[in-house]
Amino acid sequence: MTFGPVPSLLFHEEDGLHGNFIAESYRGIQAEPAWQQRLAKRYSAERFVPRRWDRRRNELDCGTSSDALLMNIFCYPGILDRADVCGLLGIEHGLRLQFGFRPRIPLLGTLNHTCEGMPAAERFDRTEVDMALGSLLFEAKLTEAGFQTAPMALLARYRDLREVFDVDRLRMRGERVQSYQLIRGVLAAHHLEASFVVLSDARRVDLMELWFDVMCAVRLCELRSRLKLLTWQELAVALPKKLRAFLDAKYGIGSVQAR
Repeated sequence: MTFGPVPSLLFHEEDGLHGNFIAESYRGIQAEPAWQQRLAKRYSAERFVPRRWDRRRNELDCGTSSDALLMNIFCYPGILDRADVCGLLGIEHGLRLQFGFRPRIPLLGTLNHTCEGMPAAERFDRTEVDMALGSLLFEAKLTEAGFQTAPMALLARYRDLREVFDVDRLRMRGERVQSYQLIRGVLAAHHLEASFVVLSDARRVDLMELWFDVMCAVRLCELRSRLKLLTWQELAVALPKKLRAFLDAKYGIGSVQAR
């Protein structure tokens, strides 16, 4: 257990199992090198770990990690072949997952094309979205306090900011813009002509309100139609009974009667 204002439980691997994952999903992660690499993401709050020099702790070891919750669900065998899941997400069966996807959102100074004999000036944001699935980009949240804030000067680097947003309608906290992660996600969806889905706990009304505020600031109606909110509870309805029971026991995400 970590120390600090909000303690967290950290789990570890033993005998091929990991305390933060249902066994079926963890085996799936271990069998896919790109997914397994995600497990090595360093724990950002390591300074709050007692005897932290004993061994390295990783982000997905944390019991409140939204990335771990995301992988518990989507790395479960056959999950993207289930008609209920595909119907809920509006996707075809069998799409390939990418965790920690970098959408390369253009910054000011990026050319839209390359002139003959002249290299394109490439300036892109290097940050990640939690998951990409076909034309869907996902930002997952569980117990996080919010969606990060940033100074307006940082936000102003994005090439398409004022085309996409009515900047005056973005919520401010002093000199900082709220929901920076969500704004980046919307810009990524615009750049890639994709949809952006926020996955949140139905109990976190505060996070959902922040997302609605960002959507209301989007100028482009067609883009706004590609911005979505999905709760873990809604997604749980479409999942296998065993996985639903695990999510209910570990995260308190209510299960429903088996179909």
